[in-house]
Amino acid sequence: MAHQGNRVDELKFSCSICLDLLKDPVIIPCGHNYCMKCIKDTWGEEDQEKTHSCPQCRRSFTPRPELLKNTMLAELVEELKKTGLQAAPADLCYAGAEDVACDDCTGRKLRAAKSCLQCVASYCEQHLQHHFESAALKKHKLVEPSKKLQENICSRHDEVMKIFCRTDQKCICIVCSMDDHKGHDTVSAATERAEKQKQLAQSRQNVQQRIQDREKDVKELQQEVESTNRSADEAVEHSEKIFTQLIRLVETRRSDVKQRIRSQQELDVSLAKECQEKLNQEITELKKKDAELEKFSLTEDHTQFLHSYPSLSTLTESTISPRPNIDRLQAFKDVTAALTAVRDLMQLVLREKLRLRAEFLQYSRQITLDPKTAHSCLVFSEENRKAKVDDENTLYLRHPDRFTPYPQVLSKEGLTGRCYWEVEMKKSESVRVAVAYKSVDRSGTLGYNKKSWALRCHGSYIFYHDSQGTSISGPVSSRIGVFLDHSAGISVLLQRLIRHHETPPQSPDHIH
Repeated sequence: MAHQGNRVDELKFSCSICLDLLKDPVIIPCGHNYCMKCIKDTWGEEDQEKTHSCPQCRRSFTPRPELLKNTMLAELVEELKKTGLQAAPADLCYAGAEDVACDDCTGRKLRAAKSCLQCVASYCEQHLQHHFESAALKKHKLVEPSKKLQENICSRHDEVMKIFCRTDQKCICIVCSMDDHKGHDTVSAATERAEKQKQLAQSRQNVQQRIQDREKDVKELQQEVESTNRSADEAVEHSEKIFTQLIRLVETRRSDVKQRIRSQQELDVSLAKECQEKLNQEITELKKKDAELEKFSLTEDHTQFLHSYPSLSTLTESTISPRPNIDRLQAFKDVTAALTAVRDLMQLVLREKLRLRAEFLQYSRQITLDPKTAHSCLVFSEENRKAKVDDENTLYLRHPDRFTPYPQVLSKEGLTGRCYWEVEMKKSESVRVAVAYKSVDRSGTLGYNKKSWALRCHGSYIFYHDSQGTSISGPVSSRIGVFLDHSAGISVLLQRLIRHHETPPQSPDHIH
């Protein structure tokens, strides 16, 4: 409280020009006091015909008033000095490089306490007093100190821009509204600010919802990491038990399989943690954005608000996919199932079936379905990556590439070289996963000709090529992995190698 009292004394007995305690105080007719030297330097030469004004209240005097020493005030200042008040108060807040300086201060400027939108100027606490004392100035709009006040002034007409043109989406002055913007849809800056404030509130809600969604994704990813670790440990345990039964035959392969499982575990955990880190980073950025929007929403300057709104209100779309479309646990389940059958198919299993998903992922391709080839009962979603049967769908026009008798569709991308992709389905559905040449007959069933190979999945697995079916054993799964080596004529379904000895034609007839 003592400090606050000293501060008040400093303001009362300081010269508003030099900001120090009054020296040889003089009083002018309006009642304000100044240092004798300060007011003389401000008014300049003694020209009786020239109009002189008070630096604080702006009251004008003609002729120049006589400067009379304020004896009582001088004695009070001397008494205050004796009680410890310094001539240059140490706690006065001078403006730094990053601060808004008072426009009325001369010499070393004080930090501005408020900015006036009507005066288009900023004032320290002392020079702000005339806004509280003058009846006319009391109506002015005072806001937090701003360095951007000049942006509120029309560069053409030197008028304050209090109007917003919705036609051109910019702030204008009253002259502009009657000139270049005549006939445009215009409203007051305050009205437009109120509308944008509502939109800003919605943007904040979107940011906050995104934060909640991402925090939920982080939690789910953490659960997946824990589940991946548990499943990996179980897979290693089961592998050890099975290898014990086959120790003489598979001793040289056991450490290799263990290493592959751990590699898959490391890959899955690494991918999940990398995604988790990105999500945490996005959450941090979103919180920062939310804080920025909150601060921005409190801006009192309507014009400045509207100037900055377009760049601050836009929320960019997230590019992070929290969980790749891969069942992280399936790889370990496949290893366990494969090892159970190793006693019957030792060489085949050890050579081919234990190939883990990580080996195929390096050839991963994103498949997009081509509506031009789709049977008319198929409908698509998720950017043409998901299809389902809808018998009432009649939206497709006739097209020479369209399948006609059966609900089938080809990929939009031609597949050459080595490619890997995965197909998700419901376990109860009957689905054919196939690869085919682009020139395959559109009136036939995939797998029933020489230009297509198909795996029928419906509780069990049957592989078809050229109308010949071969039953394939394996656990029922909702996900089928497909590996294609076009040049070698090799296709892998359910991680079982099916070698096709038909040499692909030397033509641009790509696999789909």
